[in-house]
Amino acid sequence: MAGHECYHCKQWIEEGEAHDCWTTTEAALTGELSEELREAWQRLRETAADFGDQRIYASHNSIMFSRTSCYFFVRPKKSFLEVCVFLGRALKSPHVRRSDRSSKSKFYNIIQIKHRDQVETPITDWLREAYELSEALATTPKAAARTTRPAAPTRPAAPKPRRKTATAKKKVSSRSASSRSRPRR
Repeated sequence: MAGHECYHCKQWIEEGEAHDCWTTTEAALTGELSEELREAWQRLRETAADFGDQRIYASHNSIMFSRTSCYFFVRPKKSFLEVCVFLGRALKSPHVRRSDRSSKSKFYNIIQIKHRDQVETPITDWLREAYELSEALATTPKAAARTTRPAAPTRPAAPKPRRKTATAKKKVSSRSASSRSRPRR
């Protein structure tokens, strides 16, 4: 009975058996959800899919929604759906559990959804805002996004200081030693 335990998923793999725990599907991630959470997930997915052209895919423990880059993702948990929305601002609302900067131009905002009725305004508005922001950031040229300063006027280079030679150092140290021996007036 040769085999090994998968380092990632802790599943026992028989020798010669194919195993790929990194490949996952939406069905695998949402299969064990309660009926309430499954309805909330379906409503969330339908709402986002209605926004327009995008890619929806499962990646490890999350279901990602992206255009050119991910604009939000959902982590299905046992008692809630953890939704992470990327916006150009931090949200301040009782719905938002946590917000923080994720890059120079985006903030991530963590929202917990426990029931289908929570998938409505303002959460749907934030998802649409994130969808539109992802397109705006993708079409903005990176050079225009950076702030540029006017070039500083050129000045002639300052002359380089001369290096002290060993004899010059001895002269300096002997002067300072002789000045210490003189009485002060």
